[in-house]
Amino acid sequence: MIRQTDQPEFQPGNDTGFERKTKIFKEIQVKYKRILLKLSGESLMGEQNYGIDSNRLVEYAVEIKAAVEMGVQVAIVIGGGNIYRGMQAESVGLDRVQGDYMGMLATVINSMALQSALEKAGVTTRLLSGINIQQVCEPYIRRRAMRHLEKGRVVIFGAGIGSPYFTTDSAASLRAIEIEADVVLKGTRVDGIYTADPEKDPLATRYTNITFQEVYEKELNVMDMTAFTLCKENNLPIIVFDMNKHGNLRLLLEGQDIGTLVSIEAASAL
Repeated sequence: MIRQTDQPEFQPGNDTGFERKTKIFKEIQVKYKRILLKLSGESLMGEQNYGIDSNRLVEYAVEIKAAVEMGVQVAIVIGGGNIYRGMQAESVGLDRVQGDYMGMLATVINSMALQSALEKAGVTTRLLSGINIQQVCEPYIRRRAMRHLEKGRVVIFGAGIGSPYFTTDSAASLRAIEIEADVVLKGTRVDGIYTADPEKDPLATRYTNITFQEVYEKELNVMDMTAFTLCKENNLPIIVFDMNKHGNLRLLLEGQDIGTLVSIEAASAL
């Protein structure tokens, strides 16, 4: 007979534990319940010039695990630029469509690597692909993805949206809208959106908040126009932040002013 005190410990993927953990963190007001985290493929290179840095994978796994343990439902889209970019195809004589599919496979490789790092850290995950690769991942089905999230599993979306000519930024925006995420978190190597490139202009100043319209007017580079417009038309906020700084993701989820918020109503502030 199980006594009242003998409750099962929280494990991502455990319904009872996840629901209890979520309830606890609701009391301390986690700002976002369901997020779509967009990571670039280049971010996985770490200090390398190509490929995947295992240390960076471990760092990301630790950050994402902390978010899951806060009761936040986490979905992830990751690019493939550390391996191959579809847009490179034409420059080397390949068909653009073929190149885009090669890029999709690169995102699956990165997704598998991140999945492995997360599961090694004790986080339950599911990898869903926009193209059918049954031996290594599930096909993308919206209801299935949302059910995985509700069970506390980290859902990784691989292979973009499964169609050429669409970037992983567009995939992130579309998947976020489909799963009814509260926000798109774009993890980069800079701590927000600046008036100019901070690596080139020492006088560049970071925006704390900015509207979608202001981004258009100032021609700021947040993400590709298709992805950005999807978010604007569906009133889905975007936060650009430095994912490589330890603890940033947790602080952001707690509601602290990390990075730059892009939204419909936010007033421009520096």
